[in-house]
Amino acid sequence: MSTEGIHIVVADANLPPLRAQFERQLPAGSTVEWVDPADPGAVTVAVAKADVLVSGTCTAATARSAERLRLVHAAGAGTDGIDRSALPLGTKVACTYHHEDSMAEYVAAAAALLRRGLLRQDAALREGRWLSPVYAPDEAGWQPTLAGATVGFVGFGHIGARSWQLLRAFGARGIAVTRRGEVDAGAQGLEWSGSVDDLPHLLDRSDVVVVAVPLNAATQGLIGAPELARLHSESVLINVGRGPVVEEDALYEALRSGRLGGAALDVWYAYPSAPGERQQPSRHPFHTLPNVLMTPHSSGLTRRTFTGRAADIAANIRRLAAGEELTNIVERP
Repeated sequence: MSTEGIHIVVADANLPPLRAQFERQLPAGSTVEWVDPADPGAVTVAVAKADVLVSGTCTAATARSAERLRLVHAAGAGTDGIDRSALPLGTKVACTYHHEDSMAEYVAAAAALLRRGLLRQDAALREGRWLSPVYAPDEAGWQPTLAGATVGFVGFGHIGARSWQLLRAFGARGIAVTRRGEVDAGAQGLEWSGSVDDLPHLLDRSDVVVVAVPLNAATQGLIGAPELARLHSESVLINVGRGPVVEEDALYEALRSGRLGGAALDVWYAYPSAPGERQQPSRHPFHTLPNVLMTPHSSGLTRRTFTGRAADIAANIRRLAAGEELTNIVERP
């Protein structure tokens, strides 16, 4: 198949820094139009003559404007923003990953920070207070480590498995639950694995809980007040899945009361509707709690992640141009 005339519209805010690298990897004869994803009207106009749209969003209006669209390629794992029902017949939808290394690094760093109480120590020392049993006799006990800790994974896909590889190196023990309980615990070096029905058992045993499941009808509010009550007061929770997997009110109260030792929250309950907009991530003041690490859904946003994603997308466009089978195709649900 000729590569002449492949026209690509890129409407993803994370890819412009990699523009030169991305364009070098495209098939000969390609043309590329870079469009501001915050301007849906401009995206719709551009897609009218495009063969490929690179974006995690494709509204019904944009899809209906397409005359020859053959591929919508998200620059990430999520494709829920693509209205597949309105796409031209035969248009493929693909995704890409590469976020698992960066997110695993975040999980390991957050687990160590929270388990060692480094947030409290940092805040105190900025005020001249030394929160150490050596300098503060009323500071009871020594901080626990990741060595010997039990890490419970709620979800064990790309992110959970890669996070476990790092945490295992600290000397932690691993356990996991997934929707269908399909994880081979022995092959993964886990002590045991089970289905979501085994979640109570996992929470009873966990010093660190890593939430890494997608949000859907089955996972909405999966971890609420009864589940959080199973954790001990030194347990920490790290959510890199989706905010509403953990019930908002219950999580805040557990952290505020000290019933839960700490949390690293990279996913939230409210998001800005436009770039540059200020937005509190929850109706509760998590920012006032000393035992919470708050980050703006940034755990996977590194140069490593998007360098890999840009290469994957370009490779799939080369396959499309050559009439070859595409990779990472997302089938209709």
